[in-house]
Amino acid sequence: MEHELGCRYYHPEVERVPSLPRFPLAADLHYAYDPPITTRTVHARLFYDQPAFAEKRRVTQDAFPGYVPTARVHTFHRFMPAVSFYEAHPEYYALRNGKRLPTQLCLTHEAVFEIVRDSVAAYLQAYPEARVISVSQDDNTQYCQCAQCEAIHTAEESPAGSMIHFVNRIAREFPTKQISTLAYQYTRKAPKNLVPEPNVLITLCSIECDRSGPIAEKCPDFAADLRAWGALTDNIRIWDYTTQFTNFLAPFPNLHTLQPNLQLFRDNHATWVFEQHSHHPSELFALRAYLTAQLLWNPDADVEAVRDDFLTGYYEEAAPYVRAYIERVHAELAADSAFFLFLYGDPSQGFESFLRPQMLAYYDSLYDEAEQTVAAKPEILQRVREARLSVDYALLEHSKRHLAAEVQNPGDFPVQDRLARFAQTTEAAGITLMNEMRYSVAEYLDLYQQTLARAAKPNLATGKPVRLLTQPKKYADEDPQTLTDGAFGSSSFYANWLGFEGTHLEAIVDLEETQDIHELSAGFLQVVNHIVFFPTEVRYYASEDGKTFRLLGTVPNATPLRPDSKINDIQYFTLPGLQARARYLKIEAQSPLEAPVWHHGAGLGCWIFMDEWEVR
Repeated sequence: MEHELGCRYYHPEVERVPSLPRFPLAADLHYAYDPPITTRTVHARLFYDQPAFAEKRRVTQDAFPGYVPTARVHTFHRFMPAVSFYEAHPEYYALRNGKRLPTQLCLTHEAVFEIVRDSVAAYLQAYPEARVISVSQDDNTQYCQCAQCEAIHTAEESPAGSMIHFVNRIAREFPTKQISTLAYQYTRKAPKNLVPEPNVLITLCSIECDRSGPIAEKCPDFAADLRAWGALTDNIRIWDYTTQFTNFLAPFPNLHTLQPNLQLFRDNHATWVFEQHSHHPSELFALRAYLTAQLLWNPDADVEAVRDDFLTGYYEEAAPYVRAYIERVHAELAADSAFFLFLYGDPSQGFESFLRPQMLAYYDSLYDEAEQTVAAKPEILQRVREARLSVDYALLEHSKRHLAAEVQNPGDFPVQDRLARFAQTTEAAGITLMNEMRYSVAEYLDLYQQTLARAAKPNLATGKPVRLLTQPKKYADEDPQTLTDGAFGSSSFYANWLGFEGTHLEAIVDLEETQDIHELSAGFLQVVNHIVFFPTEVRYYASEDGKTFRLLGTVPNATPLRPDSKINDIQYFTLPGLQARARYLKIEAQSPLEAPVWHHGAGLGCWIFMDEWEVR
């Protein structure tokens, strides 16, 4: 249909099927194709919610076809819930720095094998039609370091040694089923000698890789791991990633990497590939899903021809402008060879690179022209505006660097107008989430309005010198002036947040003259899955000489950390109603210091992130 008749299936609601009086097919036509990747998955609701479209694009209608539905990945905690076993038998769990923690299982403990074996049997009995069950590490790097486990790790030169040793034992118990396990983070490096059983499915994950270029070029250690696993087994499933999970709607110029990556997987015996798209809409969602599906089917397809055909069919007269954006943003990224395009990054990382102000203005102008071209076609205009969301989002985030100036001098296209267009477009498209932590579009818009309101208020601390009494780490160049620079942080710790790991925060701001103080406030970020927590409390102090401080008040955390805490959040610790005079102010933010025992980072130092110290 596609080859001979020109049919196109771009999207569940966008198809091109020629109306022909008869089929112009040659009598001797013969077409056969044996795809090298036999199980092809694009993790996107376009396919899961639309099985007919998935069939047309020749990808699976389910993320994990054939799997036990409740045991697909990161399953150790399902087989041995800590709430059931940890208190009575801590020895079943990982030994870390001399302490047993319920982060991973101790894979050399015989009782652990017996419990997991019996649990796997129960799952398979409950789902007899399932062909695959995952026996895999939980989503953290806190593996067991007891003497028995470490002996295997040393002999096999990888923590994957204890994993394969354990999973092989499980696989031998269920020879008619596929036992899937992960080669992920600490288990990504293949064991030196241990060969997986024939019914062990290795799911090799590329989560750490730089997405600015092909994996073979930018992540050669992953390519080496792929070859090493390929030397041990031909039962390999690739789990690859194609979007930015911390910012679904951010510009993410990696389309040029899809083909070489899939060719790499194919050339190394991977016949099952899972491409983790964002599931929920992300930048150029329809194009990315279509292109990935086409390349999964044929990794050697003419990728530019496929892309351009989609753009013309989907965006019609606006296609040249969308293409110009794609080509330019990719070219700008390629020109910055040092840039690391990360799955868990932030658009702010690109503000000195491919998202610098002059380029954002150029991308914006391209979409202005695209909209004008299809202004009389509401349906196509909506598609263009959905494509434009990434540029609008980047511009909104860039505006946070100088919001006070934006409020006072809004320019030709005020930030409020861009916010309104962003809200209208996302609502019309049914886009509800900003990231994988379930931070919603509604929350983003609400917080932005709150931030605009805060920026509009005079802040006595803006631009004033800050002295840190505790040492920050890694983010915001460890610059103390981040706290008073007038740039507001967003939902990601990469953008305008000063971070402190495993320590409390203490800082002093010098207002440079004695001032009347009526209110103090500071914003803090929470990203629970990244071990970023709110402080337990914040204390504010005042001083005339910068040496002797008096306590003004303490603000407790309004939402103490719990297993069901909101994953991604911002909280302002505000102390109102003051009648004080001071030149120097001090803040002490009390960190929890380490992740609690129920958290996947148990025992690790936690982070607190602060931004914008406000004094009124």
